[in-house]
Amino acid sequence: MNNHETSVATGSRDGGDSAGLAEAARIRYLSPADAIFTRTKGHMLNVRIGDVEYPGVYIHCSFPHTNNRIYLSVRTVDNEEIGMIRSLDDFPAESQQLLEEEVRLRYFAPEITKVLLVKEEFGYFYWEAETTSGLCRFTVRGGAGNVKFMNASRLLIVDVDGNRFVIPCLDRLSDKEYKMVEVCM
Repeated sequence: MNNHETSVATGSRDGGDSAGLAEAARIRYLSPADAIFTRTKGHMLNVRIGDVEYPGVYIHCSFPHTNNRIYLSVRTVDNEEIGMIRSLDDFPAESQQLLEEEVRLRYFAPEITKVLLVKEEFGYFYWEAETTSGLCRFTVRGGAGNVKFMNASRLLIVDVDGNRFVIPCLDRLSDKEYKMVEVCM
């Protein structure tokens, strides 16, 4: 029986197992009662859930640019989700501090305060900008959504190394700065 016949025989439109999809879509919510976060000597974040220790876990935000305190996905080094935290506010202050630090590191994005230069060569844009972390020079690949709007006036820029930069308000740029940035949008 081929895939189409299987889907007809089981009544499934996609040919897959709908029970398997439901199981895959099930979210395991973590709480302070079942998830204990610790930091190793090597500064890696671990979580213990019951008798199972997960070393070197990572935190991914569902809403990194609007609210990084709710719906945080806790993942293994292989990017498998262990569980979801509904709200950091549900956890004790010590755990909140560990998780907030992980989020800050993962989503570190200096704000660009002044655009000094944007030069295009061979499909790459070479930036020089003053940021909240000092003077930065970085390269952005043209196209592929590396410069995108987060809202009507907030711009996210991702360089070739995966570093993120934010222009919090395009309206605050001078005309000269805006023209340089505009060629990348």
